[in-house]
Amino acid sequence: MKQFKNTNSLLTAAAASLAAILLLSSASSPIAELQSTANTSIAVGPEYDSTHVYVAPAELDAFVKSFTATFGGQASKLQVMNVLPVPSSTEFQSVSTPVGALSVFAFQTPIPFPFGQERTGYLVTDMDAAIKAAHSASAEVIVEPFKDAIGRDAVIQFPGGLKTQLYWHFTPPNFPPLETIPDNRVYVSRDEADNFVRSFITFSHGKITEDNPRADAAEIGRPKEIFRRIRISSLFGKMQINVTDGHLPFPFGREIMGYQVSDLAATLEKAKVAGAKILSPPFTATDRVTAIVQFPGGYIAEIHSTSAR
Repeated sequence: MKQFKNTNSLLTAAAASLAAILLLSSASSPIAELQSTANTSIAVGPEYDSTHVYVAPAELDAFVKSFTATFGGQASKLQVMNVLPVPSSTEFQSVSTPVGALSVFAFQTPIPFPFGQERTGYLVTDMDAAIKAAHSASAEVIVEPFKDAIGRDAVIQFPGGLKTQLYWHFTPPNFPPLETIPDNRVYVSRDEADNFVRSFITFSHGKITEDNPRADAAEIGRPKEIFRRIRISSLFGKMQINVTDGHLPFPFGREIMGYQVSDLAATLEKAKVAGAKILSPPFTATDRVTAIVQFPGGYIAEIHSTSAR
């Protein structure tokens, strides 16, 4: 990433002009007043959102133990099964925690395309209605509905490239509410940001809770710059959309979810003891203190506690 120096007046002026242009274009965004007016949702609840984590079989146990040691909760019994519409085999565990659920896959066979690219699984009330809703929202159905042992599944893709599994069970599950609802952290380009937001709002029947064109980019590893941050809330849960030029230092853009905890320092200490690495140390943003962590097996997540600057 290029570093801007205050001593260079030409670069500083150019950067200020570019920021002003970007701010004006963001402020006049047609999604500023966009809210869903529909009153029928195919979502069930954020406690049924399951983040998909893919690890190597040798790292499955270490990952599950590290994640639950950090956040609490428990894991299901290990199973070996085919969860796809084509021949394959994976070790599988579901993980339930107070801050969000996981579906953890450790494939024993090569992972068939396009699986492994989807970030989350959303439980829906009706699969056919969900597919219709996806089409109405200009989302693409990249894996058409198929049956598994306990229900039906599909994979959709929103404008901008976000891939999400939809699932429906023959027997409806019954999970307790989460203590805190995690953020699905999505990075999109300026070209597709409005298209993505419009599509997701239409699909989820959610609402925009923040559209900030001047968020501090130190939050995504670029101090002394600004970026556009959009937040959406729906029955599918929370989403933070980071609109960037794609010039992101590692690990930003690699994290999938953002987990809210009451005490960030204590949680990070638990994570380190459990074998996780702190990839980005705590940073105090406007409304939270945030850090990026990598768990054994490679899963990268943001963790934050709320805080007023």
